[in-house]
Amino acid sequence: MQSIPDNSAVSLAASPSMVTVSIRDLHLSYGKLEVIKGVSLDIRRGEVVCIIGPSGSGKSTLIRCINGLTPFQSGSITVGDQQVGDAKLDKIRLRRKVGIVFQQYNLFPHKTALQNVMMAPLKVLKEPRAEVERRARELLAKVRLAGKEDSFPGELSGGQQQRVAIARSLAMRPEIMLFDEVTAALDPETVQEVLLTIRELAEDGMTCVLVTHEMAFAREVADHVYFTDGGKIVEHGPPEEIFGSPQDERTQRFLSRLL
Repeated sequence: MQSIPDNSAVSLAASPSMVTVSIRDLHLSYGKLEVIKGVSLDIRRGEVVCIIGPSGSGKSTLIRCINGLTPFQSGSITVGDQQVGDAKLDKIRLRRKVGIVFQQYNLFPHKTALQNVMMAPLKVLKEPRAEVERRARELLAKVRLAGKEDSFPGELSGGQQQRVAIARSLAMRPEIMLFDEVTAALDPETVQEVLLTIRELAEDGMTCVLVTHEMAFAREVADHVYFTDGGKIVEHGPPEEIFGSPQDERTQRFLSRLL
């Protein structure tokens, strides 16, 4: 485990061939409010990374930067061979590589589950309809929604809608999946449905980055955990160390309220 002093960067000894996301000295402000303060980290191919910390610590903003949804002022983010801050960035190519699922499902209410999953590959990638439909049906079955293809979002539970949103993101065949508090809007009975889907993706080897308050899940599924506070990485390491013997007082205080 590494405890990170203020104003320092995270240095990870990862082989360059294994790093799929590299963030270096990232800074982001909204006016005078500095949200991300010099964050650096590497995410390896096939790794499950969980980012935890109090509300307002910059967790969600950080992962939105990874797939180009939120611009940053300085530093760098490299995803594969793409520089995210580059003015010539091909955002379609980036977002095909990096899928993201949000707390809100953002499904089209007038489209069926199947149509929601098919939409991006048809409209953005211009792929053949028959191929897209076949893949969409397979993905809905993968997230345990076989038989719900013709259901509209209003006919589905929150957990089912979130699993449609995951299938929709997977339809673009991403290499990396970002999950931004995807269980926060769900009732306790449906949280486990979504977490099981994410666990299965991780077991299949998908590179996953999760912002989450589900500490038990993070402890079980993560390869590496980052604790953030005040826009900085305070401490990081394997889950057994972060949850079992955190070194920084801020990490200890945060976990004591949740565990």
